[in-house]
Amino acid sequence: MKIRNLALVALALTAVGTVARADDWAQWRGPKRDGISQEKGLLKAWPASGPKLVWQVKDIGSGYSTPVVVGNRLYVLSNEGLENEFVRAYSTTNGKLLWSTRLGAVGNPKQQPNYPGARSTPTVDGKLLYALSSDGDLACVDTATGKQVWKKSLRTDFGGTAGVWAYAESPLVDGNKVIVCPGSETAAMVALDKKTGATLWKSAIPGEKVASYASAIAVELDGVRQYVQHLSKSLVGVEAASGKLLWRFDKTFDTQFQMHAFTPIAAGNMVYSAAATAGGVAKIAAAAGSFTADPVYVERKGYNGLGGAVKVGNYLYGTNRATLFCSDFATGKVLWDERSVGSAAVCSADGLLFLHGDNGEVALVEATPTGYKEKGRFSPPNQPDRGQAKAWAYPIIAGGKLYIRDMGCLWCYDIKTP
Repeated sequence: MKIRNLALVALALTAVGTVARADDWAQWRGPKRDGISQEKGLLKAWPASGPKLVWQVKDIGSGYSTPVVVGNRLYVLSNEGLENEFVRAYSTTNGKLLWSTRLGAVGNPKQQPNYPGARSTPTVDGKLLYALSSDGDLACVDTATGKQVWKKSLRTDFGGTAGVWAYAESPLVDGNKVIVCPGSETAAMVALDKKTGATLWKSAIPGEKVASYASAIAVELDGVRQYVQHLSKSLVGVEAASGKLLWRFDKTFDTQFQMHAFTPIAAGNMVYSAAATAGGVAKIAAAAGSFTADPVYVERKGYNGLGGAVKVGNYLYGTNRATLFCSDFATGKVLWDERSVGSAAVCSADGLLFLHGDNGEVALVEATPTGYKEKGRFSPPNQPDRGQAKAWAYPIIAGGKLYIRDMGCLWCYDIKTP
């Protein structure tokens, strides 16, 4: 009887999609927000046609939102026209739609003809999911049903202002807090109670009048837990407990487009950030009760702030506007660069780099400082007619599967070694 009861409990949990796994990809850029999956036993090379296609969905709605996977469910944001933005749940088994919840209107609809669709990636924390619409509606919903638990507006509740290309930040959940950046001098960053949406603190940062497109990370720097984020004017460190501004760094400010979408990468007391016109490392240090942020190096080249980068070992891998590069994280020295699939989003697992090019191509490259070693490349079938829109969604890896989103299309590939 006990065995039967346990089996029924396990079946019920699976049915509502709440069974978490160590290889889940529950938030923007994965378990640690660094673009790295800890999965092993993945294919080291792909056939010419690519890995095995498990399923494809062709009508999930427009957008650049990267999906997340927890247990047997995939969650992603999508738009339907210019009036409605949704967060949706799909089965990872067959791609079947399980529920759809409207978040609100579409942000900055005048930009939508050229850059259509939702931007933000949802965050799953236990039985709750947090999603930010392009119009600044932050919602907490139940992962099993999609039912709304609470909702806030970054614009009306915090006086926030979106950038030209609307809100694109992916919410950060840390402990009991949800962290978002409305785009306001009086509330450049805010912490909300993740269960109720109540405001815990607001960080006032002079000059930060408009939201950036980047997403924050939580790190320990010199013994102090901080939220590091590239706001519209500078990279900042904010004390997690109080919202106090600890330091600012403006050497990687985008002087051409003033567009910051790069998620910082921290290693020890070093923080790497980048934009369209610069990339570099700041050294963060505490002395006499205050923090300093000093440049270790800054390279002003054609960096791509949209596709991100990953740190594998001591090396940084990412794309600029034209090539995939490998550089020494500590010094910035470029060890190699190659055309590959051109500008692309990147993630890493099992010593490999997974690239999703702006043109829709997908490539597998060995993560090694010794040179560019491509292990496979393919174009997913039935790609969307995207017009001027790019394939900006990041590739993700969960449960031995590679998930690719391109506008209204979603593909699931089996990349596990047989």
